[in-house]
Amino acid sequence: MSSAGFASKPPPKPHQVRTALDNLLADLPEGRPVPSERELATRFGVARETVRQALRELLVAGRIERRGRGTVVSRPKLIQPLSLNSYTEGAVAMGRKPGRLLVTWENIDATAETAAALEVSTGATVMHLERVLLADDQRIGLESTYLPWTRFGSLTANFDPTTSLYAAIRAEGVQFGSAIEHIETVLPSPREAGLLGTTTAMPVLLLNRRTLDTDGVPIEMVRALYRGDRVSFEAHLP
Repeated sequence: MSSAGFASKPPPKPHQVRTALDNLLADLPEGRPVPSERELATRFGVARETVRQALRELLVAGRIERRGRGTVVSRPKLIQPLSLNSYTEGAVAMGRKPGRLLVTWENIDATAETAAALEVSTGATVMHLERVLLADDQRIGLESTYLPWTRFGSLTANFDPTTSLYAAIRAEGVQFGSAIEHIETVLPSPREAGLLGTTTAMPVLLLNRRTLDTDGVPIEMVRALYRGDRVSFEAHLP
């Protein structure tokens, strides 16, 4: 068969439906209800399962979201710059209101992994801060930060956990120097899914970061989960 024969072959039905839905959503404002599966199946002349598959893809992509028993058009994903700034800067840059919900704030004994990352002794006291990250009151992330107590224990007296931790650290006279981040896709645990307001079947972005000051001394170790349907990452290369 010639290449022209392949070119004239129509795309599979699921692809056609996904393209049609993309075009449909492009004309709908944020918060507008999405037509039902039955209505879409009738409109496109396909089985409801074909529509359901396309809607699942759009849900994971963050184009639509569940609200109550219905589905509506989502607002654009929050774009997080990969930089030595807190997520606050990314939210504000997109005109979103950042926020945080405190989950855990405790002192724990450093595990071997945490001790190596923070360059402290195993069993040394480490501050653990776990918070849900918000954008316009939507849950977008779950962040666990580990800080050496000997260096940042004073934060317990004056730090408001609903505000920027990086701003508080800078106020201590610490200058951020560099960081190494690893990002991968994982499935959240039941506890993590509950805190993120999602399900264990919805993939999330796992970010592990180790941050150093300008003298090369560790500041923090971070494990953060971000909802892939609400957040994307952006890197600016020289």
